Amino acid sequence: MSTPVGTRERGELFSPRFELFADVLSLGLATSVAALPLVTVPAALSTACTLLRRRRLYGEPCTARRFLAALRARPDRRGDLAAGAVLLAAGALLAADAALVAAGLPGAVQFALLLAAASAASALVGLRACAGYRTGERHGWRGACREAAARAVRDVPGSTLVLLALCTAGVCVWALPPLLFLAPGPLAMALTAVELRPR
Repeated sequence: MSTPVGTRERGELFSPRFELFADVLSLGLATSVAALPLVTVPAALSTACTLLRRRRLYGEPCTARRFLAALRARPDRRGDLAAGAVLLAAGALLAADAALVAAGLPGAVQFALLLAAASAASALVGLRACAGYRTGERHGWRGACREAAARAVRDVPGSTLVLLALCTAGVCVWALPPLLFLAPGPLAMALTAVELRPR
């Protein structure tokens, strides 16, 4: 007799959904630790999304130990570091532009709106690229970003969900800063769910 998904069998201590919740939190902590050098953020987030996708499709566990093993086994380390360098450069440019806006220069309001729109679009493409990146494929991060931009335009509801997930993570971290070390797990889960949604 089969057991419905998400229910406990006799003798089980936790339900599969609670185990997934625990895995997502441990995955978030491992992702935060791996992303501390900042240049490793894209690789860490895409690895977390890959493990969550494989859990959903193939039932594989996504523990912190498997995350670290998958991160060490990534074949395109130069590409990962290049993606991280681009992320840092974009962040520095955004911070400089925000400082100019705060200085009260002429046209600051219009420039602030343009800056916010460009930041949202860049974050959207970057997050969807992390969720859709496939380790070992030839196109690398450039191809992943191109495909992510195309998906962002084609799948407007999914793009809205990604931005809402990012805003939710930001509000949670703002309200309770220690959540910064756990937020990457739920964010990666949301990104993976959006990419698998058409399936």
